[in-house]
Amino acid sequence: MSTEIAIPDPQSRRPESARPMRPGTGRRTSRRTSLFKQGVEVFFENRLAVVGFVTLLIIVVLCFIGPSIWRTDQVHTQLSSAYLPISGTHPLGTDAVGYDQLGRLMLGGQTSIIVGLAAGILATTIGTIWGATAGFVGGWLDAAMMRIVDSLMAIPALFLFMLIATLVTPTVPLLVLIIGAFAWLNPARLIRGESLALRSREYIVAMRGMGGSSLRAVRTHVVRNAIGTVIVNATFQVADAILYVAYLSFLGLGVPPPAANWGGMLSDGLAEVYSGHWWLLYPPGVLIIILVVAFNFVGDGLRDAFEVRLRSR
Repeated sequence: MSTEIAIPDPQSRRPESARPMRPGTGRRTSRRTSLFKQGVEVFFENRLAVVGFVTLLIIVVLCFIGPSIWRTDQVHTQLSSAYLPISGTHPLGTDAVGYDQLGRLMLGGQTSIIVGLAAGILATTIGTIWGATAGFVGGWLDAAMMRIVDSLMAIPALFLFMLIATLVTPTVPLLVLIIGAFAWLNPARLIRGESLALRSREYIVAMRGMGGSSLRAVRTHVVRNAIGTVIVNATFQVADAILYVAYLSFLGLGVPPPAANWGGMLSDGLAEVYSGHWWLLYPPGVLIIILVVAFNFVGDGLRDAFEVRLRSR
């Protein structure tokens, strides 16, 4: 009777770091790292993009960390402190009901940034899925989906926002849904164009020839290769969403008091500027402009960075 002795494989005793890597794995990893570093370098070479990035950081810190440092009462009215000018106690004065204007700006910035970011991401997500599906599948489905987009684009978006906002009481989640549900049209057209260009690539044709599904192709190849366009477009969508929030709030269709937002503050300040209370108008207006321009600068920098990475492929 023979006894077989199992000889352990020397390869199995090696630690993970000592095992040989698959051919080309290290090369691909180093190439991705170099492309990422190259994209970051190109982004920071764009001075306007750096200015926009730093400006966004300052505004975010001011709005979300500032209230814990500069504590003010933004709920209870203080009519005895109404219309106080700029002073050491109130660096930006007070409004008609005695709210500290600096604290109100920080609180209103939270609403504007949260709604802008959430609505921009929601619109970009819907537009990416819609456009990638329509462009990749093609045929009658593409024609039907894009006719829906064309029909909705024929209706002014601000009119739709105003119509819905008058029917229901606006809240932060509702504003996100309203803006995101109608701001996805431009991303859908943009991503559809990218999808039409990518679906004829050799690797996608080969994958479909091997039995790969359309859903897998859209998820793993089309969206992945169009991610640069998606991210750049998302920054512009956030800027547009912030403007839409300001529009609605300026028209009195924003989040009701005591919640604050820059558009509502701008509307209130416009009625007071002729009374000499200029500090109620200019700070929120200037901050809206700075925030939107900063997002546009960052978007331009990201576009340059992704263009360099795509050219290097």
